[in-house]
Amino acid sequence: MKMDERILRERMRGDCYRFLSACFCQPQKNVFQEEKVLQNLTKSLHRICPEAALFSASMEESILKCGNEELLVEYTRLFLGPFGVIAPPYGSVYLDGERRVMGDSTLEVIKMYRNEGLSGNADDRELPDHVAVELEFMSYLVFEEIKAMKKSDLRAAIEAVEKQECFSGEFLRRWIPPFCERIKENTENGFYAALAQCASTFIGSSRPADLWNAAGEGTLAASR
Repeated sequence: MKMDERILRERMRGDCYRFLSACFCQPQKNVFQEEKVLQNLTKSLHRICPEAALFSASMEESILKCGNEELLVEYTRLFLGPFGVIAPPYGSVYLDGERRVMGDSTLEVIKMYRNEGLSGNADDRELPDHVAVELEFMSYLVFEEIKAMKKSDLRAAIEAVEKQECFSGEFLRRWIPPFCERIKENTENGFYAALAQCASTFIGSSRPADLWNAAGEGTLAASR
């Protein structure tokens, strides 16, 4: 696979993380439609993870049937409360075993952000281990890999891939599946049911090391 083809493939994978992150934020139907978030997600997934594209296509169909208020009510019911949070969107709830936020795993997430020169501020609306924040961070790591490839800095590209695998393996792939299961078990809303299926399918299959092997890891490994 040629370098420009690798870059295109990785850009689509990074976009998938970014679009999924947007889907787990407070819903604004007009934004989804005007910025073609779902259409672009499906387009990228067709190339990167066809099995997940089936669910993003279902999200496209479902959102046409939902009003913005209906989406917001279901988002609030699932992720915010007020009568108990059905599917807490924070990694520490699933990883630390104490059903609380800002646990030990959150501190590890913060450490990884800071190692990349990223730091939060008082204006941040979500906690560091919120699903949307972690997905956005994965998108950032993928685009760091792309930047390195464009510069032919193969060592930096390998390091970016290893960081993706580390973050996904330590955090996302461990807590996204049970989080999505809670959504699927507790919603009748077609959009959020399909989003849960889409996210869990994509996260389970998007492994940078595997992608890199398919793209010609031998060439990069030789540069070490």
